[in-house]
Amino acid sequence: MTIHHLTRKQFIPIRLEDAWPFFSTPRNLEAITPGFLNFRITSAVPEEIYSGLIITYKIAAVAGIPMAWVTEIKHVEPLHRFVDEQRIGPFRFWFHEHCFESVADGIEMTDTVHYVMPWGWLGELVHMAFIKQRLNAIFDFRRTYIGELWPG
Repeated sequence: MTIHHLTRKQFIPIRLEDAWPFFSTPRNLEAITPGFLNFRITSAVPEEIYSGLIITYKIAAVAGIPMAWVTEIKHVEPLHRFVDEQRIGPFRFWFHEHCFESVADGIEMTDTVHYVMPWGWLGELVHMAFIKQRLNAIFDFRRTYIGELWPG
């Protein structure tokens, strides 16, 4: 079993108090997710995340085939960090930590994802051929969207 790791950092020229309401609002996840995933939230969601919140989605991650994804929000530390963990979905394991830190003239946002592919060696082949690039494209899209939302 291989545990894959993805880390992305981005400077955003705003205060933590201004960033947190955007990133802690579940509905904003749809805006920062690229269209090729056909991503939509299918459960009722509150205005702000909380530890224990279950969110259900539909995505079309592979060949346009719709699939369910269920995550639980964990470890919420307002203004600083939260984690979403997959409960049902395309990965064998998914742990995504979102961290926010005050820095000179803004914040540094860090996304750290640890994930494990399903299907053993076959899953690793799919990862090398497709999934790794797809995940990078998702986080590239988010970087661009956030950079346009809050230009520096």
